[in-house]
Amino acid sequence: MATKIRLQRGGRKGYAVYRIVVADSRAPRDGRFIEKLGTYNPNTNPSSIDLDFDRALYWLGVGAQPTDTTRNILKREGVYMMKHLLTGVKKGAFDEATAQNKFDAWKADKDKKLNAIGEGVEKAAKEVAKKKLEAEKKVNEAIAKKVAEKKAAAAVAKAEAEAAEEAPAAEA
Repeated sequence: MATKIRLQRGGRKGYAVYRIVVADSRAPRDGRFIEKLGTYNPNTNPSSIDLDFDRALYWLGVGAQPTDTTRNILKREGVYMMKHLLTGVKKGAFDEATAQNKFDAWKADKDKKLNAIGEGVEKAAKEVAKKKLEAEKKVNEAIAKKVAEKKAAAAVAKAEAEAAEEAPAAEA
């Protein structure tokens, strides 16, 4: 049986959330699957991925073929990196401890880059909100100035009207 590692669509219209599954290649996209490996949510920035690393590595090891998108997801999570390092261990290029150290260093660097992206997005959102607040304050100050001018003009007009009413009363 030819197995595929692929995405199974879920979520609502316009807001897709996917399961990462191992399925028979003949099964329909959202149909029967052998095992669920994780989830993928492309709606967040950066995309959030929850993956059972060991099972994904197992399925790659036994020959399951990933689709293009799932291959990119597995590469991002380091499954392909670990598969490559384990191949080096089998060939005798280095031992498992060295492979694990290389993988941990790679994963730490990758996580640092993803965190930097997330922090950059948050920082940009805060700057946009700050600029909007400043623009709103300027508009509110201009409105308050106009209101104050109108009140001052109304007070002057009222004072003139009262003075005009008192002047004829004083003459009489």
